[in-house]
Amino acid sequence: MIPHYKNIHNRFKINNFHFDKDALYQLAYTLIKEGQEHEKDLGVFLLDWLDDKETIQLTTSGTTGTPKTITIKKQSMVHSAIATGNYFNLHPQDKALLCLPARYIAGKMMIVRAMMLGLELEIMPPTSHLDDLLSHKNYDFVAIVPLQAENSLEKLSQFKKIIIGGAKVSDDLANKLKEIKSDIYETYGMTETITHIAAKKIGENCFATLEHVVISQDDRNCLVIDVPSISEEQIVTNDIVEILDERHFKWIGRYDNVINSGGIKLFPEQIEAKLMSEITNRFFIAGLPDAVLGTKVTLVMEGDPMDIDSKIFEKLDKFEKPKDIIFTPKFVETDTKKISRVKTIEQLLKTKED
Repeated sequence: MIPHYKNIHNRFKINNFHFDKDALYQLAYTLIKEGQEHEKDLGVFLLDWLDDKETIQLTTSGTTGTPKTITIKKQSMVHSAIATGNYFNLHPQDKALLCLPARYIAGKMMIVRAMMLGLELEIMPPTSHLDDLLSHKNYDFVAIVPLQAENSLEKLSQFKKIIIGGAKVSDDLANKLKEIKSDIYETYGMTETITHIAAKKIGENCFATLEHVVISQDDRNCLVIDVPSISEEQIVTNDIVEILDERHFKWIGRYDNVINSGGIKLFPEQIEAKLMSEITNRFFIAGLPDAVLGTKVTLVMEGDPMDIDSKIFEKLDKFEKPKDIIFTPKFVETDTKKISRVKTIEQLLKTKED
C-alpha cells in the first residue's frame, strides 16, 4: 500500500532523533529561526510539506533556459520516493545522508524518501566535498552531484549505494568510480519528473527506467516520458536518445546543443566526453557562427588564455575538432551552479561585438 503524504513513517529519524508530525513542525520553526542557511532551507521545505495544501511549488534548475516555478502534487513526490526505494532496495532504518540543498528537488526528495520509507537521515552542509563526513560513519544511501563525487573519492566507500545526478558523469570520473566497491549509479531526471526516472550503474552504457515509467520518442528523437503516478501529462524533453527496448535507453545529447557544421550534425556532449581527461579547466563545446560552415565547433574554456597542445584533440574525429578556442574569465552559472551555456555564449558574443 502506498503511504499518504500526510503520514510520517514511524521509523523516520533526523540526526538520530525520531520525529512525528508535531515534532517536525517544531523542528522546522527552530531551523528557520536559529539554523544555518542550509538548515533554514530544510525548515522552509518541512513547513511547506506539512501545510494543508496538496501541492508544493518547485523551481526548475534553469540549466537550458530561464528557471520557472512549477506546481507538483505532494502525493506524486511520494510515488517517486517509493519508486526509488523499490529500485534501490531501501528499507526502514536504512541510514541515509542529505548533503544536497533542500532548496532544490534532489535535496527535497531525499527528505521525502526518508519520511515515507522510514530512513534514518543525517544532515550535512551542502558543500562541493564531503570533508565533514566522520571516518567511522557508514551509510546505506546517499545522493550527490558529480563535483562532490570527484572531490570526495576517498570517502565514497562509506556508502553502500550512491546515486549521482544533476549533471553527466564524465568518462574520467566514471573510471575512478569503478575502483570503489560501493554500488554507484548515474541517474537521469529533472525537476519536472520529480528527480530521477532512470538510472544506470557506473560502467554500463544505458539507463534503465524505474517502475511505471513509459518511454518513447518524438519526431526529433527526443525522449518523451509518461509516468501517470507523477505527472498527468507526458513530459517532452530536449534529450536526444536511442531507445533500446521498453525499459532501456542511451542518452546521446541535448537537442538544443546540437551543432550543424557544414551539414554535419555533431553532439557537443560526445566531444566533451572525449576531451574530459585531457583538459583540467572547466570547458564546453559550442557552435558559433561561421561564414563558411554556418556554425563552427568551438572550444570554450574558463580561465586566462593559454597555449593548447593540439595533441589533446587526437581522440576526436575529423569534424569534431574545434575550429576555434575561446577563453572567458568566468562561466555564467545557474542558481544550482551548473554552467549556463546559452548565457555564457551570449556574453561572449556581446563582448566580441563591443
